[in-house]
Parts: sequence; C-alpha cells; structure tokens
Amino acid sequence: MKMVEIKKRSPALVGQLLEVWQSAVEATRHFLTLPEIQRIETYVPQTLTEVPVLAIAESKDGSPVSFMGIARQKLEMLFISNVCRRQGIGRALMQYGMEHYSLSWLTVNKQNPEVRKFYESLGFHTYPYQQTERDEEGNSYPLIYMKKD
Repeated sequence: MKMVEIKKRSPALVGQLLEVWQSAVEATRHFLTLPEIQRIETYVPQTLTEVPVLAIAESKDGSPVSFMGIARQKLEMLFISNVCRRQGIGRALMQYGMEHYSLSWLTVNKQNPEVRKFYESLGFHTYPYQQTERDEEGNSYPLIYMKKD
C-alpha cells in the first residue's frame, strides 16, 4: 500500500473516492437508512475538495482504496473500501496523520461501536462527559468525542 497526500483533487479522483466512501458506508454504517446515506452522499464530494489535508492509500495499480481527511489536528473522515477492511490500512493512515499532522482528536458515531474500538486501539479515549445527541448537521446520530494525549 502506498500513502499519498493529495493537493489537487480532480473530479475523476473525487469520483473514485466517492466509490470508496459508498463501499465503506455500506459495510459499517448499519444505523443509517438508504435515504439518509443518499442525502449524505450529496455533500461528500464538496467535503473531499475542501478538507485541508487529504491522504489516500493506493493499491498496487494506483487506485485509491482508502482515504482520510484532517483539519486542525482533528480527523474529519476515514473510510476504507469494504474489500480492504481489516488489512491495516486504516491503522496506517491514522499513524500517518498522528506523525505528520499531530492528529489528536475525532468524533465517532455512538451507534458504531466497532469503529470506536478501533480508535481506542490506537490510544484514543472518550472525553469525560463529551457526547452529543446529534451530529454536526443536526441529525439524530449521537457523537462521542475522543482524544489522544
């Protein structure tokens, strides 16, 4: 796997990353309904072009299989294609973010305990009393705030 930091985000690359996002969401976001996934999907391309740091993991043929977005030491997004899950790619991207961008905090959906356990395995822990009943867009998906000391 090759890690690449992306500065120029072409429409073709954004399209490829959207496919990775779709695969990851289908595999891990069981608490979302199909209409909710479709609604969220409409603003993923804009988010991909605006996030300050975008790093991707590429397969041997150069196609993206995972990506991570960081803003001001906060993990904004981490998605791994379903066919590449549990191969250490997410861990490698997180290590990259921690080493190069002092990645030190994130939010995770409360309804996604598997992902929360992954972040805990990397040394992140829940802020005391830091949970919300709604996500950043105001939807009824509780968030847990996590940080790494």
